[in-house]
Amino acid sequence: MSGSATEGTPPPAEEPEDVDPLTEVSGSPPPASDTKVTPDPGVSALGSDDDDPLPGGDEAEAGDPVLDVMAVLEGERDGYLVDLQRVTAEFANFRKQVEKRSATVSARARGDLVEKILPVLDACDLAVEHGADDVIPIRTSLVQVLEPAGLEVLDPLGEPFDPTRHEAVLHEPADDPDDVDVGQMVVGVLRRGYVWDGRVLRPAMVRVRG
Repeated sequence: MSGSATEGTPPPAEEPEDVDPLTEVSGSPPPASDTKVTPDPGVSALGSDDDDPLPGGDEAEAGDPVLDVMAVLEGERDGYLVDLQRVTAEFANFRKQVEKRSATVSARARGDLVEKILPVLDACDLAVEHGADDVIPIRTSLVQVLEPAGLEVLDPLGEPFDPTRHEAVLHEPADDPDDVDVGQMVVGVLRRGYVWDGRVLRPAMVRVRG
């Protein structure tokens, strides 16, 4: 009975040996550990520190184009500012010269007009000297209109002689020798003089003593 039982029992299954999946699929053993493997260029480039650009390299030498453009624009701005200041100063000087010239021309034109009126005033003075007192209001009105505009009447009786404002046509010796130190004095006015806006239109014609 025992013998038949032994013959009828199947033998135990053998345990499978450890097999490499690659070997099982391909049927060939895996490559030896000393086999050379070609590195992936992409992996090598990513993993290498030698090829990384260093600060201050070609990019630093080339400079930032934005900064370069800003530097050029700032230079142009400074140049335009200098030109603007120069033109402004020149225009201000030109305007002052034009205003001064215009004022001078205007004053001279008014002076020429007043100078043409002087014979009328002289005629009034001569008429008053001959007793035509009715002319006095006319002369007074003319002078009152012209004096506020810049007319100055030169009537220097009793004043020291001033050759820039007076014209001496008659000279008298001094009665007292001490008057010589005082200088020449106006003792008579033959014709009034006139000044317009600081400019002598006509000196006063006077008689001096001393």
